[in-house]
Amino acid sequence: MQVVYALSDKHLVQLHQLYQQEWWSEQRSLDDTRNGIAGSQLCMGLVTPQDELVGFARVLTDYTYKAFIFDLIVRKDLRGQGLGKQLLTLIQTHDKLRRVNHFELYCLPEMAAFYAAQGFTTELGGLQLMRYSNAL
Repeated sequence: MQVVYALSDKHLVQLHQLYQQEWWSEQRSLDDTRNGIAGSQLCMGLVTPQDELVGFARVLTDYTYKAFIFDLIVRKDLRGQGLGKQLLTLIQTHDKLRRVNHFELYCLPEMAAFYAAQGFTTELGGLQLMRYSNAL
């Protein structure tokens, strides 16, 4: 797999197609996908030799204290082959993120064991996730 840090328009469409296959992202429009990518400090994709995007993750960060990982996604038929772990490693070892104190992410309960095996924990000293929903 080749790693790309700038998605072509073709890759953006392929990412949107990956999003459409997941309940947590199926409501996103192609414009939403483009805007999310444009508003992220770091994006990375895994691309086949045939130039097909099969894995993706994006990061929002201050480059010092926090790096929040969003939308880590791997094409369903390629899961279990280490691509998600490869994306996490690329994020954690990226030159621009080497000084970051904490990498954080949201995950579904069924993915908790995967992320725990990569060193993530839910032990956050009593911190809670809080949310405010903006009325659109």
